[in-house]
Amino acid sequence: MVDVVALGANEALGTSEAKVGQISKSVVTEHPEGAGSGRELVLDDAQRAVLRHNARRGLGRVLVAQAAMALIAVLFSWIFAGGAAGASALVGAGVYFVPNSLFALRLLLGQMALKPMAPTTFFVGELIKLGSAVALLVLATYLWRSWLVWPALLFGLVCVLKGYVLLIMFRRLA
Repeated sequence: MVDVVALGANEALGTSEAKVGQISKSVVTEHPEGAGSGRELVLDDAQRAVLRHNARRGLGRVLVAQAAMALIAVLFSWIFAGGAAGASALVGAGVYFVPNSLFALRLLLGQMALKPMAPTTFFVGELIKLGSAVALLVLATYLWRSWLVWPALLFGLVCVLKGYVLLIMFRRLA
């Protein structure tokens, strides 16, 4: 069984192989009669296994980086602005981290089932994740508005959103 990954018309083969990572046996073919994007990358089972492994590792790294940034935001807020600010930063971090973790879990389970996921499924999941984050933010402001510290909440939210910065700093971003 062989998978085919379509490449963009302007995308050079060298950058595609860099994205694939350690895959060594790439086969590139032209579309018949110029249809589609122009090039295809054909992957065998071993290459797909490498891609799946790298994707799982990348998802795990992103979640760990976001959790670390959440911890940094909570500790920073708690130390410099008090307990309510620390709790608010935790709420802000959780507003995005929880839906993102559930979405990553869904992606991992889909990948372990070895079924290809349609792009629309991914985008619907992303839409649900973002809608859930907004709903949790609204719920948090409704339930805890008496003690919520908005700057700390937003600080926690932004820190989790920018968790990939840790991966860039430590050169762990795939």
